[in-house]
Amino acid sequence: MNPDTVPTPPDAHAAVETLYEGRWLSLRRRGRWEYAERNNPGGAVIILAVTPEDRILFVEQYRVSILQRTIEMPAGLIGDIAGQADESALIAAERELEEETGYRCSRIEFIHQGPSSSGMSTEMIAFARAWDLVKVGEGGGDESEDILVHEVPRREAGAWLFARAAEGYSIDPKLFAGLWFLEHVGGGVVR
Repeated sequence: MNPDTVPTPPDAHAAVETLYEGRWLSLRRRGRWEYAERNNPGGAVIILAVTPEDRILFVEQYRVSILQRTIEMPAGLIGDIAGQADESALIAAERELEEETGYRCSRIEFIHQGPSSSGMSTEMIAFARAWDLVKVGEGGGDESEDILVHEVPRREAGAWLFARAAEGYSIDPKLFAGLWFLEHVGGGVVR
């Protein structure tokens, strides 16, 4: 089906009403549709990072919105630092990788971008692949975060994630897309 020939729903042309505006998110209504909108224009980035020992980097942290500890890949908002509203996804990825995990990369590559939850939010998420990692610090996030870093052998990553889910952790489903990207996309080509 060609997206250009799909009829546009009536709500698509309705005026946008702001229901609430916070520092990072706003709640909007267009017609009957309510959705969250990121106030930073760049969205977010997820970093696919594998150590020289072939270990995938995951981060664990408590998420207030779901009242649960989560396992995620290193990630963060793009352009969320004062004066950096025009920050690129790749610069944000390098910054967040070091901040959260204590690793620096010598090369970063854009992989894919898409909506985080198209029925609920305008947020776009980019995936970036970090190459040639070097440990330069402890990680753990900034002063507002309490992040625990996990280095998991790549071939055990899927089973490790399901084991954490069985223990009660919330596992972000985007991790499985990230694992697929690590195996099938890189160096600018789909394998």
